[in-house]
Amino acid sequence: MLLIREIVQHAFITGCLTIEAENQLRQLLRTKYDAKDLKAFMLLQQAAMSGSVRQESRERDDRVMA
Repeated sequence: MLLIREIVQHAFITGCLTIEAENQLRQLLRTKYDAKDLKAFMLLQQAAMSGSVRQESRERDDRVMA
């Protein structure tokens, strides 16, 4: 089973959080996780807000709205 921080690390490496990864994060956040995973998730949120990591789901939504 993947850890939250592994998904986050992949998003930072690729520069993109895929829809599949977002769904995996949602599932994992419903389970027990440790402080390292929480910190990684918070860093990912900041990166997504600043634009340094793209969110595939937001790009898809933007295309639909255009």
